[in-house]
This record gives sequence, C-alpha cells and structure tokens, in this order.
Amino acid sequence: MYKLVFFVPDTHVNEVKEAIFAAGAGKVGDYECCAWQVLGQGQFRPLKGANPHIGEVGKIELVPEWRVEVVLPRDKLAKVLQVMKEAHPYEHPAFDVIQLISW
Repeated sequence: MYKLVFFVPDTHVNEVKEAIFAAGAGKVGDYECCAWQVLGQGQFRPLKGANPHIGEVGKIELVPEWRVEVVLPRDKLAKVLQVMKEAHPYEHPAFDVIQLISW
C-alpha cells in the first residue's frame, strides 16, 4: 500500500479527489472515497517562463490549499498519479508518495 499526499487549492479539491477515487485511490476495507484533509496555506513565486494558474510571475503568492491524504494499492499508483496531475490546476502539483509497511 501507498499513501498519496497532495496539495490543491480550494477551487479544485473536490474535482481532484473525484478523479483519484475513480482511478482506485481511497479504498479501505469495505469503504471507498476515504481521505483525510486539512486546510492550510501554500506559498510560491512563479518564475519567468511559468504559466501560473494563480498569481503573477515574480510575485510571492499565498494561497489557501488543502492537504489531502489517501491510500492506494501499488497497482493503482501510476494511474492515480496521472489523473491527479490531469485534474490539478497547477503546472507542477506538489505531492508525496509514501510506501506503507504492514505489521
């Protein structure tokens, strides 16, 4: 099993979650669409050549963003990452993939 952690602006949190759930993320036992999320604040400064969804090139931007965590099996990882990137509004979404160890 793996855990996917990603950060997404409020405007797209449901769209991205729906996409990854449809691709096989968020299933725990007899439950589906399982996620944990918390609202925080992201910060970035787009550089020359960037095409930011939010903000302006050269200016620091502070954005309310959700940190979303879901689990998924290894065989769904590539597809879930693909659809997450397609549904996400940012050019380069911030995310982590963590391998989980079962006891």
